[in-house]
Amino acid sequence: MADRWALAPAEDGGVDIAPLGPDGLPSGPVRREADPAEAVRSRPGVSRWVWRSTAEVYPRLLAAGVRAERCYDIEAAETLLLGHEGRYGEPRSAAAALARLRGGPVPPDPRQRSAEPGSQSSLFEPQGVQLPLPDLLAVYAEQQRRHESAEHPDRMRLLTAAESAGMLVAAEMNRAGLPWSAEVHRALLHDLLGERYAGGGEPRRLAELADEVSAAFGRRVRPDLPADVVKAFSQAGVKVASTRRWELESVDHPAVKPLIEYKKLYRIWVAHGWSWLQDWVREGRFRPEFLAGGTVTGRWVTNGGGGLQIPKVIRRAVVADPGWRLVVADADQMEPRVLAAISRDPGLMEVAGRESDLYQSVSDRAFSGDRAQAKLAVLGAVYGQTSGDGLKNLAALRRRFPQAVAYVDDAARAGEEGRLVRTWLGRTCPPAARGTDDAAEEAGIPSGSVAPEDGDQPGTGAPWVPGYASTNARARGRFARNFVVQGSAADWALLLLAALRKSCAELAAELVFFQHDEVIVHCPEEETEAVVAAIREAAALAGRLTFGETPVRFPFTTAVVECYADAK
Repeated sequence: MADRWALAPAEDGGVDIAPLGPDGLPSGPVRREADPAEAVRSRPGVSRWVWRSTAEVYPRLLAAGVRAERCYDIEAAETLLLGHEGRYGEPRSAAAALARLRGGPVPPDPRQRSAEPGSQSSLFEPQGVQLPLPDLLAVYAEQQRRHESAEHPDRMRLLTAAESAGMLVAAEMNRAGLPWSAEVHRALLHDLLGERYAGGGEPRRLAELADEVSAAFGRRVRPDLPADVVKAFSQAGVKVASTRRWELESVDHPAVKPLIEYKKLYRIWVAHGWSWLQDWVREGRFRPEFLAGGTVTGRWVTNGGGGLQIPKVIRRAVVADPGWRLVVADADQMEPRVLAAISRDPGLMEVAGRESDLYQSVSDRAFSGDRAQAKLAVLGAVYGQTSGDGLKNLAALRRRFPQAVAYVDDAARAGEEGRLVRTWLGRTCPPAARGTDDAAEEAGIPSGSVAPEDGDQPGTGAPWVPGYASTNARARGRFARNFVVQGSAADWALLLLAALRKSCAELAAELVFFQHDEVIVHCPEEETEAVVAAIREAAALAGRLTFGETPVRFPFTTAVVECYADAK
């Protein structure tokens, strides 16, 4: 039996399947199977399934208890290839790819549907235009040719395989859900917000804080309306431009303390209050819809539920099942380690290969033992803080690690000049900025998105996309500087997940959460040691696969806990 098969859903609910040869062309007849799950289950020797969209096919298989070992996601590949060719933003569907191949009119992509609170029904709805299997294979063959034309074909093929693996992981995480105690969540809300009033109005604690704010100003003020607060400060002789926390903290006024507390609790009430709990938690699981590769850098997003923005206090509700544990793993200083690997800077690779703390090692070399200064310098080089103290820190870093700094400097220059900028594996930064909402939407980030916790303060972690904050060349240069590091880290993380998924398949353990540099595995207590070891091995393997043989290590800090909040 061929180890690679193509699969295309048919209009009657069945699937058309065919074995593929080494050239990607059918090596046998196309067969119609009435049951998609049985078609896959009955072919255990197939190591990779080629299909249009994992989000379309795989949830149906998982619902039937069928797991795919590997896949090739044609629409995920099309997105990567279009970006690599400098055509980011063009329609990415298989139907669009077929139209381009045949010189016909290119249809727009269907709009992304919204996840439905409390259910997975949206995961089973048809997405996009179905293509007959011969048409799908024509697109697949053309994609293989385009991979060969990439700047680094082997890396590009690896990136596509990693992105496809990420799609499988996301679907499995959507199916598993994050363990969640509604009882604990309700108790937290009561402790933080007080009693709920009839009619859906603000809970007691928010009402009390609103009264304190009004009393401080000597008139009725709505703390949930920024314009009202700014006006009240102005009438009190205090000039503020916004109600962002970092700005309020610089103001000496009795309204500041209750106002900041109100804002923090108001965000919890709106984003993770009783209504959220009712909408998104069912049968002890929170199931946001994870979208692999949801941003231009390759970072993931969630479609509904704010799954990547769980406040620290609410993490107390993330509780393992009885007899099970959560293995929470954080990658240690991932971005500077990635910079060492992609720049091939001998000094930084040597530092990143030590057992000791990376920032402390950098500080011993370049900043007289001042770890805080070293951390600011490294992150400033990655994120583009090149003025004031940042410029001085960058100069010190450049003297010790010239190749690393030159790497991000070159990326920034290319970005400013409008040239294509790529991650190590070939994920490509969009060639030019466009309108704010368009760029944000294409990256999978709703306009106005903020980072968790103190997301209204600049520089706290909200993803930046071209056009989202500024459209000038300098801003694009800063983004490109960060893109080569953050995007390469996202590529590495995909291979980490793929390796960890393979290890977990041999256990009862299940991947239940992932964001940027953190992963959570839910497993029986007796499997925790095996899971911790699997994470360590997966990180090392991902480093070798992504960047080749380098001295750079990618260690994780792991915690085995019953409650997510206890891992911090």
